[in-house]
Amino acid sequence: MSDAAAYPPAEPPSRAEPPREASEREMLMAFLDFQRATLAIKCSGLTPDQLRAKPVSPSNLTLLGIVRHMAEVERNWFRPVLGHEPMTAIFAPGLDWRPAFDEVGTADVAEAFKAWEAECAHARYLVDAAPSLEVTGDRDGRGTFSLRWVLIHMIEEYARHNGHADLIRERLDGTTGT
Repeated sequence: MSDAAAYPPAEPPSRAEPPREASEREMLMAFLDFQRATLAIKCSGLTPDQLRAKPVSPSNLTLLGIVRHMAEVERNWFRPVLGHEPMTAIFAPGLDWRPAFDEVGTADVAEAFKAWEAECAHARYLVDAAPSLEVTGDRDGRGTFSLRWVLIHMIEEYARHNGHADLIRERLDGTTGT
């Protein structure tokens, strides 16, 4: 894959406000999708070099590193708990989360965004197939978690990293908000 692909998109993706009244499941998924779209917005319109940039010294965080990390997080929560699959790495050999964040100097931008989008789509499929929020699964011997817990954790994980993404984006080109 090459950076010439349309990743990230030049224009910010659309982002739907979560409903104010809905079932618990619908609301949790709406908030998670809102957070996912927020990360995509923070990355839109930037060059591969900007996505790899580390503008918030002394932090090594980059927008591309956050996208790669979130692909790993999506994969290693939804697939084990709902799909009963073993935890596996995309960018994190040995399930060490640091390389996904840190090894972005020559990382393929399109590959990272495609992996993240694929993991988000697979997670939506698994959530849609789950009969209830009470469904539980084991995370490779690391404990049993309910779908409700995983969704809340994912919203928290995105919200935290979107705060980082907001600071990085502001340092890159002055863009704030959204």
